[in-house]
Parts: sequence; C-alpha cells; structure tokens
Amino acid sequence: MGADPLTPSPAGPAGPAGPAGPTPPAPPRGTTDELDELLLGGPRTLSARDLARLSGVDLEIVRTYWRTLGLPSHDDDDVMFTERDAQALARSRALVVEHGLDLRTVVTLVRALGHTSDRLALWQVEALVEDMATRYALDDTSARLLVLDRLGGLAPLLEQQLLHSYRRHLAAVADRYAAEFGHLRDVTVDGSLLPLARAVGFADMVSFTRRTAGLGSTDLSLFVQRFETAARDVVAGAGGRVVKTIGDAVLFIADTPGAGAQVAIGLADAFGTSLDVEAARGTGGLAEGARGVTPVRVGLVWGRVLSRFGDVFGPSVNLAARLTDVADPSTVLVDASTAQVLGGDPRFRLTEQPVRDLAGVGEVVPFRLESAPG
Repeated sequence: MGADPLTPSPAGPAGPAGPAGPTPPAPPRGTTDELDELLLGGPRTLSARDLARLSGVDLEIVRTYWRTLGLPSHDDDDVMFTERDAQALARSRALVVEHGLDLRTVVTLVRALGHTSDRLALWQVEALVEDMATRYALDDTSARLLVLDRLGGLAPLLEQQLLHSYRRHLAAVADRYAAEFGHLRDVTVDGSLLPLARAVGFADMVSFTRRTAGLGSTDLSLFVQRFETAARDVVAGAGGRVVKTIGDAVLFIADTPGAGAQVAIGLADAFGTSLDVEAARGTGGLAEGARGVTPVRVGLVWGRVLSRFGDVFGPSVNLAARLTDVADPSTVLVDASTAQVLGGDPRFRLTEQPVRDLAGVGEVVPFRLESAPG
C-alpha cells in the first residue's frame, strides 16, 4: 500500500510548483479489495436476504438498518455485505431482545452512529487530502488518489483513536450526569419543564461573506479551520462544550451560568483582534500569529433546554441566536433573566442596553456582559 504515510517520499528537484513529491499512481488493481479486507473484515459475500437469514430478522429490518446508517441502498439480492455486517445487525437486534430497548430507540442509536460516522470519515479523509496536496505539491485529484493508496496504513490508527475518543466522551457524559442528577434520585421533578438547565450561546463571525470573498480554496479552508479550532479551544478551556458549528457560527453550552459567561467573554476576547483578510492575501495563506479570524458577536442565555440528536432545543436557544444578531462586534449580550442570575457574581459586569425588538421573540431588554475590572 505505498510508503510510510507519515514520512514524505524522497523529493526530486524543485519545480515551478514547489518541491516535487511522489508521483501518485492510479490505485493499483485490487486496492479496493485490500481496503475491503481491512475495513470490512473480508470480501462482500452476502446479500440483504442473507443478512436477514443470518441475523434472524425480517428483510425489512435489514433495509431499515442500512438506510438508517445513511449508506447507499441496493437490491435485496446484490452481494454487497460481509460477515461483519451480519454481526453488526445481530448486535442491534440484541439491544431489543436482550436489553429490552424499544425498536425506535435502536433506530435512533443507529442513526446517530451513521450520521456521526459519515461526517467523521469525510472530515478526516478531506484533511488527509489537504495534507497530501500541501506536503507533496499535488493537485486535488492526485492527492485523493494518494490518500486512497495510503488509507490502509492510516485506517487502523484512526480507528483506535476513534474508539478511545468515544470512550472518553461517554465517560465524561456519565461523570456530568452523576454530578448533576445523582442527588435527585428521590426528588420529584416537574415534568412540564424542559429537562436540562444550561447556558446556551452563539458566536457568529462578523462580515464573513465580505471577508472571505475571493479567497481560494486553501485560504478559505485555513480561514474556517482557524475559526473553528480557536472557538473549540476557547469553549473547552472555559468549561463549555461545542454543540455544533453552523457555517460561520458556533453553538455552545455550559452547565453553569458562570461557565457560560466565561465561554462567551472568552470568545469575544479571542476574536477581538480582526484578521485583515485582504492583507493576508499574497502571503501564502493566513498569518499564523493572528489572534483571531474576524470579530464575533455573542449571545448567551441561561435557561432550560431539551438535548436530542446531538443538538439542543428550546426557547433559550432561539433567544440566544436573536441576541447574537443584534450584538456589536466583540461584545456579549444576555437577556434580563440571565443578567439577574449573573448579577451576584463578582467576576462579571452587566450594563443595561436599550430595548430591542427581536424577530420571533418580541421586545427584550438586553444587557452587555463583560469581565469585571481589576
């Protein structure tokens, strides 16, 4: 499968496009068969009908399982599956038969795996393509062929990292649940309320379209990557969690009002020094020393939310988004209720702002949130 994926191949003489890298061959015959052996555990010898028979389920369950994973559908008699597919389907069946889970719950669990795995696989492969293209001065097509050639060597390492990361995150969720709900085992909870009290906020890049207009694919990729990397670092460092990125914005949550406030202020400060994109052009990319990509507006609300499908929902999420829309660059706005909650915390200063009419919300008295001086 090609050379050591982490060690560049010997370079030839430098050409006009930069140092020469390996000449990426077309994938040799049998490359996909080798990847099937590595990734799927063996050749594709089973049809959907075979999976149903081996797993002891109806054919429609096989179709639903495959569709829920988000993978391309095939004719029931097409030989597209492996023994590992049969084992995975049997494990899903065991969730119902042995653990008593509702079938709809199993479908949700499988859909979560499919959605996350699809995005993760694409994200990582695209990162490898960018790496190969940059290191070896390759065009996009050649870089993709080189990634295909070297994927067999990289896949086991990526798989091990995935399993480790998943277990760590599952343990972190368990720790949070134990700390937040462990003392409530015998307490009656108001079922009419959304279940989770959370600080929820948005950070939205200012003038994203104008600042990125005309950027090539490399510079645009660096611009977006710098924003997302810095935002995730700030959120995690202040004790919050990124729910998702939405184009030029990031949605985050925190378990306490104070942690949410620290995240929000941290984001406003981290991107407080605008990176002049026009000045960055012609320098080979974006300056490594820039503090931020572009200023952000931040809205923050303390309230109750529903957590489902890896996302959060509720009126406070909508209110945080609307506050973000009217915030000035490099500032944080909160609503009056959140200001009241944070008002007794000496770490913060809150300044009442003029009444604003927010779309879909109505009139709101926002407060500007800042770190207390001294």
